[in-house]
Amino acid sequence: MTPLENDTFLRALARQPTDYTPIWLMRQAGRYLPEYNATRKKAGSFLALAKNPAYATEVTLQPLSRFKLDAAILFSDILTVPDAMGLGLYFAEGEGPRFERPVRDESAVRALVAPDPDGELRYVTDAVREIRKALAGRVPLIGFSGSPYTLACYMVEGGGSDDFRTVKSMLYSRPDLMHRILEINAQAVTTYLNAQIRAGAQAVMIFDTWGGNLTTAGYEEFALAYSRRVIAGLVKENEGRKVPCILFTKGGGQWLEVMAATGCDALGIDWSTDLGAARARVGAQVALQGNLDPAVLFAPPDKIRAEARRVLDAFGPGSGHVFNLGHGISQFSPPESVAALTDEVHTYSMQLRTTRPA
Repeated sequence: MTPLENDTFLRALARQPTDYTPIWLMRQAGRYLPEYNATRKKAGSFLALAKNPAYATEVTLQPLSRFKLDAAILFSDILTVPDAMGLGLYFAEGEGPRFERPVRDESAVRALVAPDPDGELRYVTDAVREIRKALAGRVPLIGFSGSPYTLACYMVEGGGSDDFRTVKSMLYSRPDLMHRILEINAQAVTTYLNAQIRAGAQAVMIFDTWGGNLTTAGYEEFALAYSRRVIAGLVKENEGRKVPCILFTKGGGQWLEVMAATGCDALGIDWSTDLGAARARVGAQVALQGNLDPAVLFAPPDKIRAEARRVLDAFGPGSGHVFNLGHGISQFSPPESVAALTDEVHTYSMQLRTTRPA
C-alpha cells in the first residue's frame, strides 16, 4: 500500500484537525478543460472514453495537473449500472443520456438483475486500479454511484426529465413495481461501490441527484430508505484505513437530520442551503461538503475569491468541512476561475485556522 502524501480530504471527512480546508469539485474532470475535450475526441465518444480504463485514468488525472486539488474522483458516469443491466445507454446529441429500453411494465421490472461488478462493470474497477497506480499516493481517490432512486428515475423515464411524470406515475399507482426496481438498484449499487473500494477507492459518494423531486414522505420511502440500505452494506475499511461515505441529495436541505442518521460520514450540501445552518443542525454527527454555487465560476476572480471566503466563513472554525461546489461544474467554466478558487480556499482557510481557532 502506497502511503498518502496528502490525506487532508480523508482527515476532514473524519472531522479530524487539518491545516487547511481541502477542496475537490464535482465533475472536476470534464468539458471545461481543453485537454479533456482532446482526449474525448481521441476516444471517439463519451461512452468509449468512460469504458476505456487508460482514457479514464488520463482524464481523472488531468485536473490534478492544473489545480491544487485534494482528491481525485473516478471518471465514470452514474448510468453505468443501468447500462450494465442491458437497458441500452446512449447519448443523443443535445439531449443527454437516453435508454433504448426503459423499465415501465411488470415484465421489464421482473427482468432486472443486479450486474456483476467483475463482469459487465469490470472496466470501472480496472480504471480504479489504474488510477490508484497512476496517483502513486498523491491524493485519495473517490469512487461513486448514483443512488437507487436517482438511477430508477433515469431507468423509468428513459433519460432526463423536467417533470418526472413517468416515474412518479409508477411511484403512486404501482409502488410495488417501484420498490422492486429500488431493491434491485440497492443491491447493484452496494456491490458496485464495494467493488470500487476493493479495487482501491479510498472514499465513496452516493449521488442522489433527483431525490429532491419527492415529497418528504416520498423521500423517506423511496429514496432515503434505499440509500440507507446501501450505506449499511458498504465495506467500512480497506487497506487498513476507514473508507468514508458521502451522501448527496440535490435539493435535500430540508432533510439533513434524517440524512445524517443514515450512517454516512459526510453530507454533500447544495448551494440552496446555508452551510452554517447545516453545521448547526448536523455538524456534530457528520462532516459537510460544499457548497459554492457553480455559477460563481463565471464571475471575475475577485468575486470568486470573495464567495469562497463567504462559504468558509459560513462553516466557521473547526474541522469537518470539505470545500466543493453545490453541484457539478459547468462545461462553460473558465479553468482560470477554478485556479483562483482552489488557491483562495487553501490560502484563506489556512489563515482562518490562525485567526479563528476552533
